[in-house]
Amino acid sequence: MDNPYLSVAALTRYIKRKFDADIHLRDVYVKGELSNVKIHSSGHIYFTLKDERSRIGAAMFRSNAGKLKFRPEEGMNVLIRGDVNVYEAAGQYQLYATSMQPDGIGELYIAFEQLKEKLGKEGLFDARWKQPIPRFPERVGVITAPTGAAVRDICTTLARRYPMAEVLLFPAVVQGANAAPSVSSAIRRANEHGGIDVLIVGRGGGSIEDLWAFNEEQVAREIFSSRIPVISAVGHETDTVIADFVADLRAPTPTAAAEMAVPDSVELARRILEAKSRMHQSLSGRLRQEKRRLSQLESSYPMQFPERLYRPFAERLESLEERFRQSASRQVEERRQAVAHLDTRLHSRNPGLLIESAKERTDRLGRELERSAREAVSLHGRSLASVLRTLQALNPLAVMERGYSIARSGGQVVKSASALSEGDHIAISFRDGYAEASVVSVTAGKDGDT
Repeated sequence: MDNPYLSVAALTRYIKRKFDADIHLRDVYVKGELSNVKIHSSGHIYFTLKDERSRIGAAMFRSNAGKLKFRPEEGMNVLIRGDVNVYEAAGQYQLYATSMQPDGIGELYIAFEQLKEKLGKEGLFDARWKQPIPRFPERVGVITAPTGAAVRDICTTLARRYPMAEVLLFPAVVQGANAAPSVSSAIRRANEHGGIDVLIVGRGGGSIEDLWAFNEEQVAREIFSSRIPVISAVGHETDTVIADFVADLRAPTPTAAAEMAVPDSVELARRILEAKSRMHQSLSGRLRQEKRRLSQLESSYPMQFPERLYRPFAERLESLEERFRQSASRQVEERRQAVAHLDTRLHSRNPGLLIESAKERTDRLGRELERSAREAVSLHGRSLASVLRTLQALNPLAVMERGYSIARSGGQVVKSASALSEGDHIAISFRDGYAEASVVSVTAGKDGDT
């Protein structure tokens, strides 16, 4: 008997074939609320479409997701067109969306608001980045379609208002799928050209789809990066695009942009004539005023008797000259005395004189030293002679000259008879020699007694 059991893959494949065969699951229209929206780095979008009673998993592949003008977000109500099929790997059915649009509000409007919020947070609309429009531009760049009312209105207005300005046209596609890249490329070319003072970027009126190129992010960033001040001139006065917020100045129409870019030469000429007239009147009035002042000065008392005008100054000058001479003489005398004083001091400090004085002092001190030395030697000589006499008087050898002798026993001077005994050997020193003797007997008594 055959095995009745199916594999999971076989069962899932069978169910998928059922889905494939059901024409009611092809090109279905579904509306609901987005949930769990995940935009993968590959460009695919995965989400859940739900209502108050049910939900279904859904996916939108990159080929279709890249055509969206807005970014799908959590909680957004949408209208989706697509197919329902089985995802075999997970064994679940899901909706494969081929198109998506907001439910109740335009897709382009949402895309506009999303990009406006994004660029606003990045600071691209901040006033601190706005460049001033030059008052008298020499070259005006125009980026728009090479044919049509917009370029004609801009060029006509520029030629009428300010014919001395050179107009350079950088043609671009301003409508359709290639419009945004074309406008961006034209802005880059204008910046690379050099010498352009102001740039007008825009086109004539139309629907939001017609104007959409100026709502693209790449055009907005190109305008922000432009080194040339940009005037945005898109559509009519009621039309508003992202380029208007990024540009340095927004014009309600292309014609108004041309009027903002250059001054009115007729108005300038009128203002110049008015200024010339005011200057002429001012100079004429000033000239009349100065003539009256000159006439008054000529008829004034000082001008009638000019010598009285400068006489006090002449007297003061003479007084100052006299004071100057006295002061100069006094200073010269003071300087002369100072020089004489310095000369005297310098003479007293002459090295030759100082050396001669030092030599005389040295000689005098030498003589005094010699005299003091002789006196000291004489004094010490006398003192030495006295000491020698005293020493001579106390010298025991001098006593021996008178007949005395000195006895020693064992190398010691015998001072008393009691220090000797019979039989001791003694040495007797005389004035002219010595003798050895033996003690025969010792008798106590005074010197000389026997």
